[in-house]
Amino acid sequence: MLLELGVRDLALIERARIVLEPGFTVVTGETGAGKSLLIDALGLVLGGRADTSLVRHGADGARVEAVFEHEPEPPICVRELSAAGRSLARIDDETVTAGRLAALAGPLVEIHGQHDQQRLLQPAWQRDVLDAYGGHAELRRSVAEAVRAWRANQAALRELDIEPTELGRRLELIEHAAAEIEAAGLRPGEVAELRSRLAAAGSAERIATLLADAYRELAEEGAGARDRLARAARAATEFGRLDPGLAPFADRLAGLEAEADDAALELRRRLDTAAEEGTDVAALEERLSLIYGLLRKYGDDESAAIAHGEDSRREADRLRGLEEERRRRAADGARLEGAARSVAGELTEARRRAGARLSEEIAPGLAGLGFPAGAFSVELAAAALDESGEDDVNFLLSPNPGEPARPLGRIASGGELSRVALALKVVLARADLTPTLVFDEVDAGIGGRSADPLGRSLWQLARHHQVICVTHLPQIAGYADVHLRITKHARDGRTVTDIARLDAAERQSELAQMLGGSGGEAGALAAAGELLRRAAELRDSAARAVA
Repeated sequence: MLLELGVRDLALIERARIVLEPGFTVVTGETGAGKSLLIDALGLVLGGRADTSLVRHGADGARVEAVFEHEPEPPICVRELSAAGRSLARIDDETVTAGRLAALAGPLVEIHGQHDQQRLLQPAWQRDVLDAYGGHAELRRSVAEAVRAWRANQAALRELDIEPTELGRRLELIEHAAAEIEAAGLRPGEVAELRSRLAAAGSAERIATLLADAYRELAEEGAGARDRLARAARAATEFGRLDPGLAPFADRLAGLEAEADDAALELRRRLDTAAEEGTDVAALEERLSLIYGLLRKYGDDESAAIAHGEDSRREADRLRGLEEERRRRAADGARLEGAARSVAGELTEARRRAGARLSEEIAPGLAGLGFPAGAFSVELAAAALDESGEDDVNFLLSPNPGEPARPLGRIASGGELSRVALALKVVLARADLTPTLVFDEVDAGIGGRSADPLGRSLWQLARHHQVICVTHLPQIAGYADVHLRITKHARDGRTVTDIARLDAAERQSELAQMLGGSGGEAGALAAAGELLRRAAELRDSAARAVA
């Protein structure tokens, strides 16, 4: 239940705090006084869209605060709007998003406005209303799931409808791709590895040239350093025999000759290796070219190309078994359609039963609002199967005895539509678990004769909900448990709105003014007193019934 509503600097409301109670609360006041501002304020604190134009002129910002009865402790929900365009939401001094505020406070209050009457003309909304009344949420979910499964299977079946020639062409392309990738034997990271090896081999040709030059200078036949060292060593051997003191030179030159032989052999081996490495460079470049060609066709890197090959192989296997899958999908389609139509049939039967109950339950309310017996009925017509079932739902009205029932949108006048909408709201709200129901001048277009039974209905509804109603009809206001009056006046050169709770005498005077009197005229006061007397009789009768 809504316990308190505080408003500051919102349009004409400078500052107001309302303490609310269980039962039926009405809000009245002259046109333009700002009755609907309370509804706007409540909408903000329920997480509705922030409209900074509501900030009072000259104020830095507006603030709305609501306190709800809730276990374990009453939450304090706050919405602040700045004149600069910012919006802030809080729950118990903790800053939250508007979405979280709506998640907490939204389920606690249901606001019914005049726009609901136009929605009542929409067949889709009528269907949703009937399903909400009948408690068909689970059946609706089952139908939606079954239809989605059926449609998904049908879409897959359409994709399988491929001409044989096209199928052969597609299969050939896919198998070629799979075979080409498999034959290449790609490895993840292979491109980086090849590029690294090529970078290292980039100077192999120059190294081979230098090795050849060194080998030639060292080992060239007759002119190489090795042959010259050999001749010098033979000469040294001879002069060493002639002069023993020169023998060490002979030994040194013999060692140099041996070193030259070893160096020549090593250079020869290195030359052979360099030739092989030159051959590897060509192979590396060829391999890299092959991989780059595959990546241009099949993926950004080796892993993507490998995955493409695996997918292609699986797709080829699927296409080869296409006919079998088509037969399986067709069989599944018949089964899934049957399941969807079966559960949709259950929903249709549930809607028929709910339509009969709704027509019966709404009849007393409509009779009190001036309609003949049997004026309202619910018609179901077959429709194409979709996620909402296979029914078109139409609310029919026969406002005049003996006339055939027709869809609301084709025959209902504004006043008739308002009365039907309100009678529906009263019936639907009885099953609604929302604690607080707010009606924002939904009695527009209803005359005084129809207003009295409507007031009774709202009062009876308030035995199970907290009901707040903004109204201009004294016949409705007379049944209020709590009566709030909104007035506007000038203060310090500015127009401000005040909200006051009326006592018994003030209520009678307010009702008299609403009836067209001055508030002090004897006739108007007497009529207002009669309204209050009828309301008191209703309360006494209800109390005796409970006792």
